[in-house]
Amino acid sequence: MTGFSLFVFGFSEAIFWVITTLNKSVNYTTFSPLRPGSRLEETEVFIDLVLVKRIGVLDIQGSVEEHFAALEDACKNLSSAGKGSKKYEAVLVKNISDLDGVSGLIIPGGESTTIGKLLRRFGLREEIIKRASKGDLAIWGTCAGAILIAKEIVGREQADSLGLMDISIERNAYGRQLDSFETSIEFDGIGKIPAIFIRAPLIKKVGKGVVVLAKNEGEIVAAREGKFLATTFHPEMTNDIGVHEYFVGMC
Repeated sequence: MTGFSLFVFGFSEAIFWVITTLNKSVNYTTFSPLRPGSRLEETEVFIDLVLVKRIGVLDIQGSVEEHFAALEDACKNLSSAGKGSKKYEAVLVKNISDLDGVSGLIIPGGESTTIGKLLRRFGLREEIIKRASKGDLAIWGTCAGAILIAKEIVGREQADSLGLMDISIERNAYGRQLDSFETSIEFDGIGKIPAIFIRAPLIKKVGKGVVVLAKNEGEIVAAREGKFLATTFHPEMTNDIGVHEYFVGMC
């Protein structure tokens, strides 16, 4: 092997080392520039780098399976639509170690009081707050998840909020289970989508840095603040994965 070949080979190995030691929030997969059984050409070096972003669904209570199925479809769609340099992977998150390498986290609908208690029991609460506050973790809360990421919960019914997003939210604002309903709403950046409301909360007020993304009959049902997304309805209960693709794009 010539001196130039040794230089190029060493350079490619250095690239591999740097990429594999980058930020833990991103999982990098690299492919060797050498094909098995072939000689390194002095004039050409081919290095394919594939960035794999992992998006998680909190797997402790609520509509986990529905969210995971929709997220998997969204990840496949966006991975196929890309130019090959970026891929997305859906994963389940149940403990702190599962959070390693995750760029985004969906907190599903369910029972906000129960989820809040389980976050403490599994040791996830403080780690989520720490990473999200630093901007290392995008978070999407749906229904109960939206309650848990809100800075303020108004009304008598409270929950152990993470206090991340500058919104005020009221639990069970639309009534009991029998008062659940399905409609269509206009979601900014996506268009018209189906929306299912099940014992849904209501976003009563948003802070200055919060962008309202959707309303239903004049009431706020979706909002975003930086890397935080809140929807009071259940996109995972429909066949439309538009909001899941929107969130993946935030991560």
